[in-house]
Amino acid sequence: MKKLWVLALMAVLMVGCSTDEDSVGTPKKSIVILYENDVHCGINGYPKYVGLRDAIVMADTSYVGMVSSGDFLQGALAGAYSQGQHIVDIMKEVGYDAITLGNHEFDYLTPRMLKLMPQIGVPVVCANFFEYGATTPVYPSYVIKQYGDKKIAFVGALTPETMRDEAYAFFDNDQKQLYDLRTNEVYSLVQTATDKARGEGADYVVVLSHLGEAKSDTGVDSHGLVAATNGIDAVLDGHTHSVIPCEWVANKDGKQIPVTQTGTQFANVGKLWISQDGTLHTQLVPSEEIPYTNDRISAIVDHIKTELDEATSLPVATTAFDLPAMDDTGDWLVRKMETSLGDLVADAFRERGGTIIGLVNGGGLRNNLKAGVINYGHVISVLPNDNKMCVIEATGAEIQNMLNVCTAKCPALDGSFPQVSGLKFTIHTVSHTVTDVVVLNQTTGEYEPIDAQRKYTLCVTDYYKTGGFYDTLKNCLLKQTFDDYARSMFILHLKMMPGGEVSENYRNPQGRITIVED
Repeated sequence: MKKLWVLALMAVLMVGCSTDEDSVGTPKKSIVILYENDVHCGINGYPKYVGLRDAIVMADTSYVGMVSSGDFLQGALAGAYSQGQHIVDIMKEVGYDAITLGNHEFDYLTPRMLKLMPQIGVPVVCANFFEYGATTPVYPSYVIKQYGDKKIAFVGALTPETMRDEAYAFFDNDQKQLYDLRTNEVYSLVQTATDKARGEGADYVVVLSHLGEAKSDTGVDSHGLVAATNGIDAVLDGHTHSVIPCEWVANKDGKQIPVTQTGTQFANVGKLWISQDGTLHTQLVPSEEIPYTNDRISAIVDHIKTELDEATSLPVATTAFDLPAMDDTGDWLVRKMETSLGDLVADAFRERGGTIIGLVNGGGLRNNLKAGVINYGHVISVLPNDNKMCVIEATGAEIQNMLNVCTAKCPALDGSFPQVSGLKFTIHTVSHTVTDVVVLNQTTGEYEPIDAQRKYTLCVTDYYKTGGFYDTLKNCLLKQTFDDYARSMFILHLKMMPGGEVSENYRNPQGRITIVED
């Protein structure tokens, strides 16, 4: 209780203390910008997010704004079931000042994203999202908001990794490019937006960044952005789900700029405080310690949860144990190692698809399955993407290359990390190679060394041809397509398990992937 009392006092008093007026009668206050990133449909966090804003407003010691650094439409049942509509229904009531796009805003394809964004009713900013060949971005690069006698420009930036990971939203079925994220120009586009905003009178420039801190194959990240630019006052980052209260990074002129990130699914609410003397501070407030809620947002969330429960509560199967996609800290296990959930889903693909190999990228598994009853909603939250299933044919050499490429970052997280069925292999994390690849002989039940020249059938989602597995399988022969989504095939597999219960064989990973440090 004491911890909550201290937090409440901080929220009301620490953000500012003077309310003197300037010569024209404008109250002089501090400015607080509350920020979130990578909410991923964590709808239970919105009432507290808005509640904290309300408490600061009521204290009347600071001007308050609210922003988002992207990845809100997808990641759990509320987004998958409604293709983002439920999330938009909440966000339009929050009262944001500005938002930028995350890569997962494109998961339901670009036309769907373009339809949803205007409904939120707030400025969307993104300096590097263009129609292919266009000279102006789809959304404004920045927006300027007034807080008392100060102006803050919010500039948006989206990771170019999106063009690879969500390639289906940037290219048509004939691989004609429709949109572009200007990989080689991200830093210069943000610099141009910053300079223009300063020229229009912005006192501060804050970047809503969905770039992340991790070094990317594209060469674009939030720290690189700071180092290559000047005129930016703070970077409110996202994409990598990092928990960073404040990290100081030197800009082009050697000035230290704060970079911060809240984690994911409202683990924290970020608070950027600009004091009256112009100094900037960032702080993360754990959501579980926020004692405030907004009744209106709570009512909207509760209505959506009731609707989802009614629509998705039909039971599918039961499990006596957890099947995790992530650990208790939110670390994505499926993106760096074999998991029992990955084994189960990959087996469903192989067995239902009638193929030699089943394959699912770890980034496609978005939630845990908890012990107990598994219902439709649980399965949708695990496989929320609208991917259809198909059968492709690949040579042993192509499979070996895919494994080498998609495990090269191990043990670092990588959404292309393969969860497999009908395969076993060893990952070497120092040499970044894969050895001892063997394939299940379905007649003998024994594993045999992979044959580089032999052709094998694989059951995968259609994501394989538009960015999945780093495009290593995109040129493989397409042998069959299914009308079923990935989650539909998984549901069928669960229903057909003896007694409708997940086998004890899946209590632990089955030893298909060995990881060694050499």
